[in-house]
Amino acid sequence: MRTGLKQPVSRLRFTAVAIATTAAMSVLAACGSGNVKNASTAGGKSCDPVNMAVNPWVGYEADAYVVGRLMQKRLGCQVTYKNLSEQLSWAGFGSGEVDVIMENWGHQPLVKKYVKGDHSATVAGQTGNVGIIGWFVPPWLAKAHPDITNWNNLNKYASKFQTSESGSQGQLLDGDPSFVTSDASIIKKLNLNYKVVYAGSEAALIQAFRTAEMNHTWAIGYFYKPQWFFLEENLAQVQLPKYTPGCSCNYPLYHLDKVVATSFAKSGSPAYNLVKNFHWTNDDQNQVAAYISKDGMSPSAAADKWIADNASKVNAWLK
Repeated sequence: MRTGLKQPVSRLRFTAVAIATTAAMSVLAACGSGNVKNASTAGGKSCDPVNMAVNPWVGYEADAYVVGRLMQKRLGCQVTYKNLSEQLSWAGFGSGEVDVIMENWGHQPLVKKYVKGDHSATVAGQTGNVGIIGWFVPPWLAKAHPDITNWNNLNKYASKFQTSESGSQGQLLDGDPSFVTSDASIIKKLNLNYKVVYAGSEAALIQAFRTAEMNHTWAIGYFYKPQWFFLEENLAQVQLPKYTPGCSCNYPLYHLDKVVATSFAKSGSPAYNLVKNFHWTNDDQNQVAAYISKDGMSPSAAADKWIADNASKVNAWLK
């Protein structure tokens, strides 16, 4: 679902279906005070309210809540979390609806429009996360049929992946229909006898892989790193042809970055310095995401636990 944008190798995560521009909000009170002007300051500068976009995958939640909780607890900021698709998040920069996107997966057309075009957005440095997108199979399947991790052999096994939804073709499972993927193009480019079928969400995609491993059933699907689920199941990646620009036969490697409203970057807010300094690893993100998805913690509680356990790293961001 590309909403008209032809970008087969961008993050694969903005919706083509209009959702409410401002979805359910979670407002964190600043140090017990409803007036952020009376909240604590850093470097003599007050922290104005911050609007934090939350895109629909748990790894993003991990980024957003760790930084958001630090804004609240250490800088005295009021933080409003806004559950938005990627495209709507970017559109919010100019209107003041969004100040921060914590995890951007490329999106060159959006960079061109909002960073280089109307200058309503500013890139605030890399997160430290390295993003990998590809096709994966459950561990049992890779062990039983080692050659299945080579794309040249996929058609040999296509009938094993057939479902009622894929018909006579093998089923390639994708996640949320709002995730923009290149999978249909890759299937066509490589002349594979497969059909993209949507699981419906990240959680449903994870459950499909979990069930396939538990029951030794056949499953192949789109998946990505960083991703906490690899702490539970070491899914095996199918080796597609090496990525080259314009190939439509694989995904590139993504060095994820942060994007903020230009007005926020110029505001002098200590919250902007925190966003700019934020830098962690895939393992860090996966740990917080696992607290949320596997251990059932709230995003705020998960962030607080990680913050308490990683004081030296956190303190470096707050300098």
